[in-house]
Amino acid sequence: MGRLIKVANKSDLESGNGLCIEVDGRAIAVFNVNGEYFALDNTCIHRGGPLGEGFVDTVNCTVQCPWHGWIYSLQTGEATFNPGSKVEKFAVLVEGEDIKVEFD
Repeated sequence: MGRLIKVANKSDLESGNGLCIEVDGRAIAVFNVNGEYFALDNTCIHRGGPLGEGFVDTVNCTVQCPWHGWIYSLQTGEATFNPGSKVEKFAVLVEGEDIKVEFD
């Protein structure tokens, strides 16, 4: 198991939204989908857009990059239209009000 780092409080992140954070110089996006939390690398592999600012689809559990529309699964980090292309996904643990992300 890697190290767990608190990245936000549950009250910081409403359902259907993302939050951009930086941990040890790395940009991470944390998302809330109906009370389930996900964390991905914040940088779209297409042109570097900020995924944490993208549209969160709470039905399909995806995020759409705000720059050029690439869509990623929040569950796997995989680009939905290009299987095999993905951004890094991180494990998330919620303890009380704290949202924590696991890093190696």
